[in-house]
Amino acid sequence: METNDASRAFATLGHPGRLAVFRLLMRFAPHGVRPTDIAQALSLKPNTLSHHLSDLTGCGLAQVRREGRFLLYSVDLDRTEALLGYLALDLGRARPDLLAPLIKERPMSDTYHVLFICSGNSARSIFAEALLRDLGGARFAAHSAGTRPGTQLNPFALEVLERNGHDVAPLRSKHLSEFQSDDAPGMDFVFTVCDTAASEECPPWPGQPITGHWGLPDPVKAQGTDAEKALVFAQTYGALRRRIEAFVALPMASLDRISLQNHVDAIDAEAKD
Repeated sequence: METNDASRAFATLGHPGRLAVFRLLMRFAPHGVRPTDIAQALSLKPNTLSHHLSDLTGCGLAQVRREGRFLLYSVDLDRTEALLGYLALDLGRARPDLLAPLIKERPMSDTYHVLFICSGNSARSIFAEALLRDLGGARFAAHSAGTRPGTQLNPFALEVLERNGHDVAPLRSKHLSEFQSDDAPGMDFVFTVCDTAASEECPPWPGQPITGHWGLPDPVKAQGTDAEKALVFAQTYGALRRRIEAFVALPMASLDRISLQNHVDAIDAEAKD
């Protein structure tokens, strides 16, 4: 990256509001986010957000595309990589005493610890935990948690799991803080399965796990008769099952971190096709 381009990008990120928008877009990367969802998550006025997004796209750090009636903003990962490379390699001269402390990767073991995060940990993340436990076998240790305290397992979710042969006895609703303590297991993969959880500010996970976002609508908000609600829960279960099946089929041991991240990013897009 040229110095003038880097200077413009750094100046753009020097504003707290634009930095907050960029941080949120990074949590959804490589997916796009609607401006209305960004504004709601960050409590920004539409005109203020519009200025921030214009500045981020203007310096190349963000890009926009139309999908149906909506505009979706996402991080330009190539441009972001160039900026980070300029900071680390040009300004930092690739000094090991600067770079090594930033990349403390946790070596992956034979058992991969995977955490699924949702807002309530009552349905979607519980589905994912149960599915990975049963489809992944001994290779995976499945966990789930919610960002909102005091939630309970949803009875429709439990009914769907039982009907599909999953043992629901070990399942319980857990808060995210349970996995952020010093004695919590180190995670190899961390997935958000709802947009609300992805929008939440969360400190970087120790060990630099592979991250992914599999955003799905909340079946708990389904309206109608019990039969209609049960159908929505079953559809959500099916959508997560397709993703988990693709995930456990990945040749983990033969992929490097970049390849693993690319495969994880692709699973959500392929499941929607």
